[in-house]
Parts: sequence; structure tokens; C-alpha cells
Amino acid sequence: MQSRSARDREFAEFFEHRFDLACRYAYALCGDRAESEEIAQAAFVRIYARWPKVRTATADAYLRTVVTRLFLDNRRRGRSRERVMAEPPEVAVAADLTEVERQPLHAALLELPPRQRAVVLLRFGYDLSIEQVAKALGCSVGTVKSHASRGLEALRERYQGLFGELELKAVSRPCSTTTS
Repeated sequence: MQSRSARDREFAEFFEHRFDLACRYAYALCGDRAESEEIAQAAFVRIYARWPKVRTATADAYLRTVVTRLFLDNRRRGRSRERVMAEPPEVAVAADLTEVERQPLHAALLELPPRQRAVVLLRFGYDLSIEQVAKALGCSVGTVKSHASRGLEALRERYQGLFGELELKAVSRPCSTTTS
């Protein structure tokens, strides 16, 4: 059994090497830098509480699962919670539209419903199997397949509108009979 200080050092190293990755994944899900950092921080708080039980070999998968579930929980509850501030900002903060304009795929992803977005990112962004995605989201394999199919179709439609029919040929249709 490891001592508390050894576990804390191990967690600190995990945090140091994975925080940026967790933020990038959360940003791909939500499209907001501040919210992505909040989600990543909350994920590490949850993981720290269970760190003695987390297996090192599966820690990355556990992190993805926690980030995904926190994102989906935020969407279910709504993000319209009041934010407490010492003083209101003098100038309203505008959305970072230039980055979204430079990244049409990310813009198209943000238009997907939250669960479809999570499935598409986990399945095709992280190259997880259908079974791994189902386990991460706590849903059935059939739900993952339908969300992946609908999400990819919505992305194709978005890209067809942006780039026309010629570019669509580069985005092939997934085979619906494969499960990995």
C-alpha cells in the first residue's frame, strides 16, 4: 500500500501531464475556454477523491469519462447559472468568433447536440471502440451507434453547405456493420 505522500506525488504528476489534454478535450465538447477549464478542474477534483482506487493503466480513460460526464451534466442542468463576481465587467466579453471561423469542423461540432458531440469526439477523435464509448457514457452500444451515425450525417450536411459536393467525397461514410 502506498503512503499518502506517494499517492499525492503520483496524482500531481498525472495532473501536470494531463491537464492540458483534459482542457483541450473539454473545449472540443463545449467550445468555451473558461467552461473547458472549469470542467477539467472539476474532473481532476473528482479523480483526486478516488485516486487511491484508480488504476494507473486506465487513468486516461477514466479522465475522459469524467470530463465527458461533467460536460453532459452541465448541459442537462443548463449553463445559465449565475456567476458571482466582485465587480461587473466594464465591457461585455465577446465570443471568440475568429477561432470558430478558422475551424469549421469545430464550429460544426458545436452545432451537434451534446451527447452526439461526445460520441463523435470519443469515437473518432480518440479512436475508441463503440463498446468503450458506451462504457464511458454509461449507455448502450446501440445508442452510441445511432448518435455516431446521426452526428456524422449532421457534420456531412454542414460541410456540404460550407464546401460543396466536391469536398464531401473525402469524408467517407462509416461502415455500419463494424463495432470497433
